[in-house]
Amino acid sequence: MGTFSIKDLEHLSGIKAHTIRIWEQRYELIHPKRTETNIRFYNDKDLKLILNVSLLKDNGFKISKIAEMNDGEIQREVIKLTEKKLKYPDQIHALTIAMVDIDEERFEKIISTNILQIGFEKTMINIIYPFLSKIGVLWQTGSINPGQEHFVSNLIRQKLIVAIDGQYVSPNEHSKKFLLFLPEDELHELSLLFINYMARARQHKSVYLGQTMPFEDLTHIYDIHKPDYLLTVITSSPGTSHIETYINKLGKTFPESKIILTGYQVIGQGLEIPENTIILNRIDEIVDFIEEPSLIEA
Repeated sequence: MGTFSIKDLEHLSGIKAHTIRIWEQRYELIHPKRTETNIRFYNDKDLKLILNVSLLKDNGFKISKIAEMNDGEIQREVIKLTEKKLKYPDQIHALTIAMVDIDEERFEKIISTNILQIGFEKTMINIIYPFLSKIGVLWQTGSINPGQEHFVSNLIRQKLIVAIDGQYVSPNEHSKKFLLFLPEDELHELSLLFINYMARARQHKSVYLGQTMPFEDLTHIYDIHKPDYLLTVITSSPGTSHIETYINKLGKTFPESKIILTGYQVIGQGLEIPENTIILNRIDEIVDFIEEPSLIEA
């Protein structure tokens, strides 16, 4: 069972900590626990309740009315809402609740419904990416356990692989060749998979090497394919003390190609990068680049 601070609840639900405390006092909506040293904390059930309350409140329910409902009534109203076409933040709330419950059927239904309604790419950009960003800090701080992280990641990964498999690439005069890889010891693959999908959907040729690619093997495959672009997502490895050395090695080893970088370890780090290297900071920049690479280069 996870434990959460009131700030965790605020970050996940969007409800200010001050408001949560008022609800505790006025409506006895939630009951924090305390450690032996009298520090307040909340459990999975509390988190789920606050997420449900936030979703209902954002859809017109008064807090006084919600406080009168029992758990079953709240759950039924939430399910009714999530089966409708909701705003993106509401869908992100619904995914978070499914994650807390480890509810595969619910998680799957939410994603599948959105894919049918708005398409795979819009679902990834407007719902999945913000969802992963929202809970990412909690993964890093240990507020969400590894089991929940693996549960979410594997379900999204399955969707990505199916979507990639459904893309038929017919190269044309505007097609480019991408070599997609993660550095050695880098395992965070979801963003790279989505980039692979986007490249193929736009009729670019992509050579997908996946996780933890040794540099020597990368060099060998590069010599075979001679891609226009090498693209990688660096989330955790190489670490801060080695990242510039790794980037400079990429630029020097592959001077005839553009090196495209994104990810936590390169965004906003003030890195000195080679002339043939570009850092993309946001998902919309990545989409624009895949759509028309020459515009980003310019």
